[in-house]
Amino acid sequence: MQTVSPIRSRSQIELMKEYLEAHSTRDYSLFLLGINTGIKLQELLNLRVRDIRDDEGNITEFLSSPQYSNPPIYLNPSIREILSGYLNEDPFIETDYLFKSRKTSAPITRQQAYRIINAAAKEAGVTEPVGMTTLRKTFGYHAYSQGIAISLIQKRLQHSSPSETMHFIGLDQYSVTVNININL
Repeated sequence: MQTVSPIRSRSQIELMKEYLEAHSTRDYSLFLLGINTGIKLQELLNLRVRDIRDDEGNITEFLSSPQYSNPPIYLNPSIREILSGYLNEDPFIETDYLFKSRKTSAPITRQQAYRIINAAAKEAGVTEPVGMTTLRKTFGYHAYSQGIAISLIQKRLQHSSPSETMHFIGLDQYSVTVNININL
C-alpha cells in the first residue's frame, strides 16, 4: 500500500478547487468538506442531508454526527454557502446521502471518490501520491501550518498521540531535517 501525502501547496489546492467547481458541485463540495473538516472519507461518504441541514432547511453551523461530537465539527460560512448551493441544485430529502451517486440512491463509492480527487490533483500538477486519506492529511497539515496546536489536531483526527498525528500529516520527516540543520 502506497503512502499518500497532504497537498501542501495552496496554489495547487486552488487549482483543484477550480477544476472541481467547473466539473461538479457535488465533487467540489466533497473536496471542500474533506479538506476543511478532516473527516475520514468513509464517514464523509456516509453523511446524509440531515447531518448538515436543520428542520428549516438551513445548513447547520456544526455537523450532526455522534462520532464527531467532541470536539464538534464546525462548518464555516463559506462551506455552509457551498453546501447550501449544492443542495439547492437537486431535490434532496433528509435521508438522502449527501454525496449520492448519480445512478443510484447510494453514496458514491470510495473508488469514485478516489477518481474524483486523483483527477483534480493531476489537473493541478500535484506530483506527490494522492489517495483516500489525502483530504484528511491536507486538513491536518494546513491546520498545523496555521498555528493550531498539534494536540487539537490530534483530537480532531482521533489519533492516540501527537507523534502519530505529526507522522500522519507528514511533518516527522521535516522535523528531522530541521534538527539536523540546527545541530550543524
